[in-house]
Amino acid sequence: MILHDYWRSSAAFRVRIALALKGIEPGRRYVHLRKGEQRLPGHLAKHPLGLVPVLEDGATALTQSLAILEYLEETRPKPPLLPAKPGERAWVRAVALAVACEIHPLNNLRVLHYLERELSLDGAARNRWYAHWVAEGLGAIERMLAARPGPGPFCLGATPTIADACLVPQVFNAWRFEVPMEPYPLVRAVVETCLALPAFDESRPERQPDAET
Repeated sequence: MILHDYWRSSAAFRVRIALALKGIEPGRRYVHLRKGEQRLPGHLAKHPLGLVPVLEDGATALTQSLAILEYLEETRPKPPLLPAKPGERAWVRAVALAVACEIHPLNNLRVLHYLERELSLDGAARNRWYAHWVAEGLGAIERMLAARPGPGPFCLGATPTIADACLVPQVFNAWRFEVPMEPYPLVRAVVETCLALPAFDESRPERQPDAET
């Protein structure tokens, strides 16, 4: 198994967490997004959108972090990253999708570059855009956690799920852009619980071999 990765990619961060939780140590290939390596023909052949991650498992090349997490759950089901009850599984997926579909697409690297280069926003305006959509999304997730269908200390239950694997990288992005986190005590509690586990802690961006100082 080979993971095509970039240290600061929150989508790749999700997959690193899931692999670590399942005790899988893939080979690593690093795709430097700021140098444009994602647009090279060899990478585009694996990921037509020119993004990371890509997970190669034998002859199978998988893209899109949520699809990869579901694949890992189906092919390596222990330990499970989805609850047993259908309603709880759907709730966990909803949190994961709130991050992957509602928050992250509005503030990933290519969107921020477009705002600067095509719409001529300066750094301050770009960061306001970022902070606005992150706050909107984290506020919604805070409300979801307040109404969750069971106890914590993770997003749902006593063990981490794909919801946690998605939430932690998004909070790391919020920290990076200095988005105030005080309004989200439940989110902060979940992240603190997650980072106490080696699978999350060792998947941090700054701990990756390709991390830049």
